[in-house]
Amino acid sequence: MFKQLIILSLFLGIAISLNAQTTLQNPSLEDTPSDAMIPFGWFMCADGTTPDILPGFWGVYNSPSDGNTFMGLITRPDGSFESVGQRLTPAMVAKECYQISLDLAHSKTYAAYNKPIQIRIWLGNKKCSKQQLIYESEIVKNNDWKKHLIDFTPDDNYKYIILEAYTKDIKKGNILIDNISAIYKCDRV
Repeated sequence: MFKQLIILSLFLGIAISLNAQTTLQNPSLEDTPSDAMIPFGWFMCADGTTPDILPGFWGVYNSPSDGNTFMGLITRPDGSFESVGQRLTPAMVAKECYQISLDLAHSKTYAAYNKPIQIRIWLGNKKCSKQQLIYESEIVKNNDWKKHLIDFTPDDNYKYIILEAYTKDIKKGNILIDNISAIYKCDRV
């Protein structure tokens, strides 16, 4: 009986800790380096989205912050931009505090898409729907990787996350993304 209680306690502990986080598919954006390719586990969310799995293409040779590859997104002079998304399991729960982190950088050379830009992170209930903006970075000018820690509280239950290249000005820019964490529930004080 004592052994059964210990085993039950272990399973409950694992279930509780797994319930406290949402793990993304391929958060380190690992895949075969190539141009105009979406990393495994992600899908495109804007017309003309052709992210690159880097390094090795378009003059981008930065080292990854985690693993072997990372993703590059661009903005274009016609106002278009690239964005990718993923379904969340489990979904985000309204009014709960969550935390996610990701590493961001900029490449000085990216086939003439060389201007520094921003990233936006959205939540939604349908594939690629942008219902709640949870993060808008400053312009990312650093060429070395910097971790961005984001706390957010969904205003509804959301099933999808979207990463979007963004700039207020119309310009040819790039942002590099790597090492996205699981989404954890915040410790409330």
